[in-house]
Amino acid sequence: MQPVLAIYRKHRVKLGVLLVTALLVFWLAVAFQRSFLLLGDPEPVAKAIGAGYLLLPCIGAWALIRELLFGAQTERMARQLDGEGGLPVDDLPRTPSGRIVRSAADEAFPAYQAEVEADPENWRSWFRLSCAYDAAGDRKRARHAMRAAGRLHRQHGAGGSRQRP
Repeated sequence: MQPVLAIYRKHRVKLGVLLVTALLVFWLAVAFQRSFLLLGDPEPVAKAIGAGYLLLPCIGAWALIRELLFGAQTERMARQLDGEGGLPVDDLPRTPSGRIVRSAADEAFPAYQAEVEADPENWRSWFRLSCAYDAAGDRKRARHAMRAAGRLHRQHGAGGSRQRP
């Protein structure tokens, strides 16, 4: 049986997501309730504010669902790649604080970029490119590459790239 601390360390990201999700759902519920209170007010200005305030929980719920689905899909792809032995090895040197040395990540990057250029329809290549972007500290491009990997994973199935004639 694993000690509680080991279980916590293994699942701390999921616990963090669960905590932030619970807080956001609470905020969404309060905002939704407050918007209805304002909509019930006889003053036209209060009604207008209530209608505008009603948009916030709708947008928040949409963003939350989208991010949770993105995270779940990323986790599924990572498990599949791990099972295939296709995850990139995390062997880059790190600073004493635990951050990846940027120059080492930049040196490893071209191999992953070349892999995507050779087979742009392969979700596995895009997934590994996303990991390389993340290691290099470019979170925006990492998310873009991971979204491309997810899109290809859905389009072509878990098998990989589309067959070419």
